Amino acid sequence: MLQGIRILEVEGLGPGPFAAMTLADLGAEVICVNRKGGAVPPGMPERSLLDRGKRSIELDLKEPADAGTFLALAATADGLIEGFRPGVMERLGLGPDACHAANPALVYGRMTGWGQVSPLAHAAGHDLNYIALSGALWYASAPGDVPQTPATLVGDIGGGALYLVAGILTGILKARSTGEGCVVDAAIYDGSAHMMNLLMSIRQAGNFGAQRGANLLDGPHWSRTYACACGGFVSVQCLEPKFYALFLEKLQLADDPDFQEQFNTALWPVLTGRLAGVFASQPRDHWAALFVGTDACVAPVLNPDEAQAHPMNSRGTWAEAQGVLQAAPAPRFSDQPQWTPPDIPERGQHTEEILTELRRP
Repeated sequence: MLQGIRILEVEGLGPGPFAAMTLADLGAEVICVNRKGGAVPPGMPERSLLDRGKRSIELDLKEPADAGTFLALAATADGLIEGFRPGVMERLGLGPDACHAANPALVYGRMTGWGQVSPLAHAAGHDLNYIALSGALWYASAPGDVPQTPATLVGDIGGGALYLVAGILTGILKARSTGEGCVVDAAIYDGSAHMMNLLMSIRQAGNFGAQRGANLLDGPHWSRTYACACGGFVSVQCLEPKFYALFLEKLQLADDPDFQEQFNTALWPVLTGRLAGVFASQPRDHWAALFVGTDACVAPVLNPDEAQAHPMNSRGTWAEAQGVLQAAPAPRFSDQPQWTPPDIPERGQHTEEILTELRRP
């Protein structure tokens, strides 16, 4: 879908590489600039699946010759991704002004936690810190538990990488019609707050206040996860009354007067305790079999390996290649062939190839 678009990526951590992977998954040509002689980032493998489908060139951006090569590549690119703290690329002589002098139509994507200009712009931070200050962490976890989300999903990926992808593609569309590039300031703080707007629309109707555990989606007995006899878990979220009625029917609770009061907030804690006892009486797979294919809105909580083995994976959402379990690109397009995992390059694998291309007239 993005064939003909070239993205220049400066090696980084987390959301930047993920955004570049997403663009590569969608068909863009992505060239990753790895640090010459650099070590693999902490906690990452030698060949990361986030680099699948990319080409790699090693450069030392502090060296004038390599900085010149970077600018030459920028002159051929539609978009650029970097994730340093504000001012780093400028000090290297490779900031937006220098790159736009080489390519006025370049969309210069900047991935940070706190934004290019803010009171915390130059402070360190990580996923939980950004979403804590943005408000996105507040409703996470059950009432009484400390707020916690799945690692990286809400902040780095949801509020960061995917907003950077949207910003770069938006900028490229504008550049193709005007010839003028721009700078995309993608801050995880901003993106994770923006993702709260669905909850804010529920708040408009008076159904989502500031008290954790007392709101439409974070307090009811019909909107949470329960432990099972085997140590596994099931998720329940039957919001609509017709789905809730089917849920009670499957559990043989349809005639219980307390359970009939679905939206009685005073009963939610008591009914949560009763359902906890029900689900703890049988293993997860018992409940999965009872509810599978129904509209009761109950599903087992699977780990990625179990998700790969589940019948839902007939879509090919999870795949294993080169010994790496990985998820397929999303969304899907009707005119595109079935996806197969591309190769993961070694650091610097395409250095000579890319340099040769730059020397061609």
